Order: sequence, then C-alpha cells, then structure tokens
Amino acid sequence: MATEVKVPALGESITEATLGAWLKKPGEAVAADEPVASLETDKVSVEVPSPVAGTFGEALVAEGDTVNVGAVIATIGNGAAASAPAQPSAAAKAGAQSSSPASAAQTAGPLPSQGHSEVTDEQAAALRLSPAVRRAVQESGVDPASLTGSGKDGRLTKEDVQKAASTPANAGAQPPEARAPSPPAAHPAPAPAAGSGEGARTEERVKMTRLRQTIATRLKEAQNTAALLTTFNDVDMSEVIAARARYKDLFEKKHGIRLGFMGFFVKAVALAARDVPAVNARIEGDEIVYHDYLDVSVAVSAPKGLVVPVIRSADRMSFAEIEQAIAGYGKKAKDGTLTQEDMKGGTFTISNGGVFGSLLSTPIINPPQSAVLGMHRIEERPVVKDGQIVARPMMYLALSYDHRLVDGREAVTFLVRVKEAIEDPTRLLIDL
Repeated sequence: MATEVKVPALGESITEATLGAWLKKPGEAVAADEPVASLETDKVSVEVPSPVAGTFGEALVAEGDTVNVGAVIATIGNGAAASAPAQPSAAAKAGAQSSSPASAAQTAGPLPSQGHSEVTDEQAAALRLSPAVRRAVQESGVDPASLTGSGKDGRLTKEDVQKAASTPANAGAQPPEARAPSPPAAHPAPAPAAGSGEGARTEERVKMTRLRQTIATRLKEAQNTAALLTTFNDVDMSEVIAARARYKDLFEKKHGIRLGFMGFFVKAVALAARDVPAVNARIEGDEIVYHDYLDVSVAVSAPKGLVVPVIRSADRMSFAEIEQAIAGYGKKAKDGTLTQEDMKGGTFTISNGGVFGSLLSTPIINPPQSAVLGMHRIEERPVVKDGQIVARPMMYLALSYDHRLVDGREAVTFLVRVKEAIEDPTRLLIDL
C-alpha cells in the first residue's frame, strides 16, 4: 500500500509554497527521512522528507506548482525500484494550482552542450540542478552531463562545476551568454542574411521564485512607506587589521573559528545604538517601539537571493559567539538549510557589499527596521595624518535610515560612534 507524502508545516502564518524541484524520480529507492522534493516559501527553501523507506511512486504535482500545507504531493510504495517516467501524470498536471509555461522554463533552463556525451541513469539524476548549480553551469559553459556530482545522491554541487571549469580542458570554455545560442532543434531559426554578421537571438522567460517575489515586494514597500535618507562616512581600518593579524591564530586555535571584520562592526553598532536608540527602534502605527536588545540581521548571499538571518541579542555576545553565529548562517545559506526561525525578527541590519567589491552604495532598510549599515571594500587611499599625507586602508560606511524616526543629527552621531570604535577598538572593551 502506498504511503502519502504531504507538505509539512512551514512556519507561523505560512500556508503555501512552490514546489521547486523533485529530488527523486518514480521508481527510485528512498530511505526514511530522505528528501524527495524541495519547496520554496517567501523566505527559505524547505526539503520534504519521505515518511517511510520504499520506492518513489508518483509525483502528483509539477515543479513550479503552488501547494498548500498538508497537501499530498507524492506517494511512496514498497518493493524494488522500477523504471518509470520522471514526470507527473496528466491528471496531476491538470489538477495543479498554478502550472504555467513560465514555471516549466524555470526548471528546464538551458544547459550547454548536453548532447555531447551519453548520460547514464546516475548522471541523469545528478542533472536535477539547483538554481545555484544551474547558474554556475550557464556562466562557466561546462557540460554538466560530463561531471560526477559529489552532493547527496550524486547530485552536482556548485563546487563541482567550479572545479571542472578551472581544469585546463575547460579553461577556454565560453559561457552560453558569450556565444550565440543555438535555437531548439524542433524549431530552427532562419539563417541570417549573407554578410549580416548577426547570430541567432533568443529570449528566456523564467518565473520569479517566491523568495525573489518577496524581496521585490518588501524593497518596494520600504521605498513607498519610509522616508529614506543615507549618510556617509569613511573609516580607517588600520587598527582592526592590526588586531586581526595579531590575534587571528590564537583566536582560531581557541574558538575554532576565524576572526573576521563583522564581529568588530556588530560590537561597534551595539555600542553606538546605546547612544542613539532610534536606529534600533521601529514605527508601529502612531507609536515608536524601542528595544532594549539588539537583534542584528546580517545580509547573506544565498543561491536564490539575499537572505538576512538574525544574530539575536548581539549586544550581549562575545566576538567569538558573533563570528560563530555568522559562520553557521553562511554555511546554512550556502546549503539552502536556513529556517524561518533563523530569519524571524531583527531590529537592525548590516550589509557587507565589500565582499563583492562594492566601493560605495546606498543600502535600503529592511522593514519594519529603521536603519541599515552598509560596509564596503577596503582600499588604500591617501589621507592626512598629523599633517602628513599617508596611505591608509580605508572603508566607506553608509547608513540608510527612516527619516520619520531618525533625525539627521542622530544618524550622523551614530555613524561617528561606529567610526570611533573601529578606528580605536579599545573603546569596544572599555565601553566608551
């Protein structure tokens, strides 16, 4: 008798999700609690485990469909694995809540050079690519059918693609966007006129993920609701760099984690927020809600977009605890295992565009928060110290804030307090 696979509870107030990808094909063996599908909510990706061991039976919904909590999406049967088509039945497609050509395009995005080699059943399973892996394939031009995945159940990982792209055999490969794309074989494009010098021109329509839709909605909400303003300053990173160089080995030996820059900035923000509590507050109706704690949302890049897990009570944490929390969230974001609870709440946000090479930006607040601190890349610039022009490792800081709640004087004061703490880290120890 077949066992039903149902959509699990997804967190408070979340009633539906999008089926992002099937991780098993009909006929494949499944272990108890092994993921068989991934779901996308408006915040995170969630894997659906098999309730029993057995054989994957039938997929009842298509990738890209919307499913409700508690809905039956597949069946698990008993017995040996048998070959079966890896597509939902026609009845399942007809009953899907929101199936469309756009959702099909999302899961079947163009993959370069798939026809160049024979693909085994094991490799075919591995070709169920996550968005991050699909993007890496498209950017590198590597043939995914020629790779053996190192991930769970032989699935390809982003690192597999990057490693293959760096080998001499693939070093000269061009990503799809760097060469003229070939039209589908069933609908060949007309040959360009002689001497025109133009290749085929195609477009791809991809449905936005629920996470990307939510990001777009919340950012537009911030623009429409808050009175946004940004103030800037620069900070000399010499002392922080020297402190890291002096203690990084001892720090890593004792705590098992590297000492990064973010711990200094989180501590500096906690210190500055005591003097300027408005940046750690929010507007609720006609009231201002002040917090006696600092929950820092740290912007982290994930395969499906920017996410902001929360370091709770950061003002009461040590450097080691902050760095351990950041490292843990970074790994979970990369693996796609962040939970709703990881990103719930947050009273202030720190965004580090410097890791991508950004020199200067105007970050946008994360509602209902009233402020966000933007960090940027460190570069040596000439500055005047004691009447002498010297080179110093400088970083631009940007504070975007809701002017309805935070006055200009308060914003400037807050940023100056952060600057003072970074340029003289001793202040962080003696609470100045």
